[in-house]
Amino acid sequence: MSAVPNPRKLTEEEYLARDRAATVKSEFLDGVIYAMAGASYAHNVVNDDLARHLGNQLAGGPCRTLSRDMRVKVRATGLNTYPDLIVLCGPPEFDGDRTDTLLNPTVLIEVLSDSTASYDRGTKFRHYKRIPSLREYVMVAQDEPAVDRYVRQADGTWAHSDFVGLDAVVEFAGVPARVRLADIYAGVTFPENPPGPPGQPPPA
Repeated sequence: MSAVPNPRKLTEEEYLARDRAATVKSEFLDGVIYAMAGASYAHNVVNDDLARHLGNQLAGGPCRTLSRDMRVKVRATGLNTYPDLIVLCGPPEFDGDRTDTLLNPTVLIEVLSDSTASYDRGTKFRHYKRIPSLREYVMVAQDEPAVDRYVRQADGTWAHSDFVGLDAVVEFAGVPARVRLADIYAGVTFPENPPGPPGQPPPA
């Protein structure tokens, strides 16, 4: 993501007016609009497969999935953003009179890319932690079968679990669902040498 050039800081109302009229969605924080880059084929496959499998399991219950066109606002910090996938349990709470900015997600899911992985793991997660309703944050790689899951504990800390390999099964803690990695990565071709952690070169 990159900041959209502007000679002055915008109000949230100005951002919302622009974002609602735009064809490409943007994030907003501290008066600055940040353009969101387009997603790759693998990103879309993983996101859509995960949304389908979660949606099928949650159908008929109190929870439902919402697509990446649903804006989420972190009231404590002012961040307006578009998670890749949202799970909402119970009635939605919206910011203001419009129904396009959600305040109370239960689970947030981001599909990582090279340009956003560091942000999603660090700064963005720190914002998400400030959402009182959030019970679970899940990050899904697109270049290898790997999922990181963080679950809020009673004392406010976040417990981490990782799931690696196509045989692994993600057991969601915030909602009654479980998903095989083989199902969400079906049709994805992985690079021969997937990238290592940020700042490290791929294996030789």
